[in-house]
Amino acid sequence: MAQRSQGDQMYGHQRLHSEFRWAVPEYFSIADACCGRWARDTPNATSILFESDGGCRAQYSYGQLQRAANRLSNALQRLGVQRGDRVAIVLPQRFETAVAHIAINQLGAVAMPLSMLFGPEALEYRLQDSGAVLAIADAGCRATLHAARAQCPALRELIVVGHEALEPGELGWLQLLQAEDARYCPIACRADDAAILIYTSGTTGPPKGALIPQRALLGNLSGFVASQNWFGFDPFDPAKPSDAVFWSPADWAWTGGLMDALLPTLYFGRPILAYQGRFQPQRAFELLEQHGITHSFLFPTALKAMMNAVPRPRGQYRLRLQAIMSAGEAVGDAVFNWCEEQLGLTINEMFGQTEINYVVGNCSRLWPAKPGSMGRAYPGHRVAVIDEAGKTCPPGVPGDVAVHRRDVHGEPDPVFFLGYWGNEAATRAKFTGDLADSWCRTGDTAVMDAEGYLWYQGRSDDVFKVAGYRIGPSEIENCLLKHPGVANAAVVPKPDAERGALVKAFVVLAAGASGTAALVAELQQHVKGRLAPYEYPKEIEFIEALPMTTTGKVQRNVLRQLELQRAQAV
Repeated sequence: MAQRSQGDQMYGHQRLHSEFRWAVPEYFSIADACCGRWARDTPNATSILFESDGGCRAQYSYGQLQRAANRLSNALQRLGVQRGDRVAIVLPQRFETAVAHIAINQLGAVAMPLSMLFGPEALEYRLQDSGAVLAIADAGCRATLHAARAQCPALRELIVVGHEALEPGELGWLQLLQAEDARYCPIACRADDAAILIYTSGTTGPPKGALIPQRALLGNLSGFVASQNWFGFDPFDPAKPSDAVFWSPADWAWTGGLMDALLPTLYFGRPILAYQGRFQPQRAFELLEQHGITHSFLFPTALKAMMNAVPRPRGQYRLRLQAIMSAGEAVGDAVFNWCEEQLGLTINEMFGQTEINYVVGNCSRLWPAKPGSMGRAYPGHRVAVIDEAGKTCPPGVPGDVAVHRRDVHGEPDPVFFLGYWGNEAATRAKFTGDLADSWCRTGDTAVMDAEGYLWYQGRSDDVFKVAGYRIGPSEIENCLLKHPGVANAAVVPKPDAERGALVKAFVVLAAGASGTAALVAELQQHVKGRLAPYEYPKEIEFIEALPMTTTGKVQRNVLRQLELQRAQAV
């Protein structure tokens, strides 16, 4: 076994890159690649395994997924949804979420996944900015959507999933689909056509919508397969059958859940578990065992919780895990070692962004991981560390992690986003050089060693992550400023041993306001009720004035450094 592993790794990173070639057709549809072809060839194969924390369980085939998607496509078309229209999806992990993505895609419309954790202001901004014409939402967030809908004139219809009693202005999912034909002729989509609009967190302004083309799924696949130790395949025996089953607690509304879990699993015609419920470490082990999960994407915070709750899992659970990918923040030595010792797996860390996802990482099957490293460029992606002028930094010299528009063979890399929705200036600022032949900057600083491994140094902007969630301070600051007691605010990460970081706000009080404990609680509730729960500041410190540059910009880096020094002094 050790000899085979060494031989696998000798296959080598360099050889993979030199032999790998993209094959992007002129016409490509996510809907057909992830469902249509399987519904034609293996209609009875399982696509979605569903389980809820309330005990409901179900199993759906690719044929069932396609028929439901066809009915929804017909319904959406009848409701006036046209090619290019944005359709919001505000749903948890469930069968209907997958149906919505397939249906919207084969209609030629653009799916816009939104988190159920968003408050009315967060939803309102995204619905307004995108001009979404219709929303498909879980009954649990209908009130929030109604609150946001008043300020979104383009939003004509609201389809509610999981509730029989409808309110005025709502359409019921079941009633809608039952009235439609299970046959539908999909629109032919080009590989460059827009498919998905996902809003990212900004640092100097409101969130930006990254427009993702159909081809981007293909661009994700080399990284997905590698990070999952050749998911569904044996690189040395391609004909060998696979019984891969995937699960990740990552929300399907985010890139991590959608592009790193749901869509690539369906692309390979394998089943994925949709678990509708809160993440709990012991429950996670139960799900892994009960459903025979072989491959997973688990955030470092989830792995830490599982390690603390069940230190020796193989003594309690019969696990079939073959690979785990982790991303969002550094895994750390303790978790890395625990996974090797107690799960018998080497964690494959991964790095990517919504705009250019799944570009760097590890594959313990074919090249050795270096604990603490982000990994190396996945096949098909040309990655470098560049300086401000766009020149490649020598090994060991920090710079901005960047991905080139063209791979090592000079061919276009399909992973790239089309641009930020309605924001050409932001799109242009993301690239160095001519847009058709340029480097795309990630905004993350790292050094690259002589073997091509990247070592993360920190953000080159102010976005930070908390428990796997990407936090943009601007949106939280803007929310705080809407409170009459706040004159100014700056949001930074506060180091935390358990979660990596906590959201902290420095607040300048408005005239007449007092920095009391009651105001702290009021401000926290103010943010929690308008944005996502994970965005509210766990700690608020009142300050006389914020550090500013000569041009009037808040120096968040000064406050971040202050929090770092305080943490080191403890």
